[in-house]
Amino acid sequence: MELRTMRYFLAVAREENMTRAAELLHVTQPTLSKAMKSLEKELGQKLFTRHSFSIRLTEEGLLLRKRAEDLVGLADRISGEFSTLGDVAGGDVYFGLAESYQVRYLAREIKAFRRAYPSLRYHITSGDTEQVVEKLDRGVLDFALLADEPDSDKYEFVALPEKDAWGVVMPEGSPLAQKSGGCVTVDDLAGLPLFCSEQAWRNDIPRWCGDRMDELVLEGSFRLAYNGSVFAREGLGYLLALEHLIDVSEGSGLAFKLLEPRLETGIYLVWRRLTVLSPIAKRFLAHIESAFGEEGGSPGLNPAR
Repeated sequence: MELRTMRYFLAVAREENMTRAAELLHVTQPTLSKAMKSLEKELGQKLFTRHSFSIRLTEEGLLLRKRAEDLVGLADRISGEFSTLGDVAGGDVYFGLAESYQVRYLAREIKAFRRAYPSLRYHITSGDTEQVVEKLDRGVLDFALLADEPDSDKYEFVALPEKDAWGVVMPEGSPLAQKSGGCVTVDDLAGLPLFCSEQAWRNDIPRWCGDRMDELVLEGSFRLAYNGSVFAREGLGYLLALEHLIDVSEGSGLAFKLLEPRLETGIYLVWRRLTVLSPIAKRFLAHIESAFGEEGGSPGLNPAR
């Protein structure tokens, strides 16, 4: 199985059309079609369902797409790292980011770091903690920003200066939004349809409600808080989410209230133990450790930076 074939496969999967993919790859359509048939034969699986004017991936094809994206991404990383070994002013750094308002701290430090290394190229992948950690473990990423305490046996990490607070996103005209008082309790949410990420439902919400978890009803789970907020705006349920992720300003149609008792989640910049970082990634790590410190302190977090 050649890397070139994986690039061919990803182009076909993206375009869902053999002719368009061939044009983008600058190869003939028969050449591309032959390569895809050979790939199916090599793997012993049907990867495509062919229709009159389009191509769809089978379940096996979807699995290969995920693996191929990581494989090609890692190959590009290796090529980029070696091509920039002599470039003392730059190189590529790969980040995976879970949703958090604290991303702003990372953005500020990247901006500050680029002053010293103007040729820095950074690549961002977003997702929930599970998705980001998977790519970190596979070596596709240098660093991950996680809304969950890392496993210290597998990872090294620096805590960001603040913690994110949990609350409820709801239609601004809902009874819960009109309730007097600024916070939401378990009594308020018991029996109501709730939206939440699977990770938070397993790890964070039980810390808040304790033995009353059975009184909460999970209507649906969302990896991205924004998508959940769309459903909440339609009155389908109440979204449990971190503060500041969703626009609840006047005119948004939404309101937000913090949970009571207060529930917080720490945010961590994580990298794998014993991993070999590229020269530019090592320099960035030194910069971050200087800015945040081992305890997630606040040196260098002046907004003016």
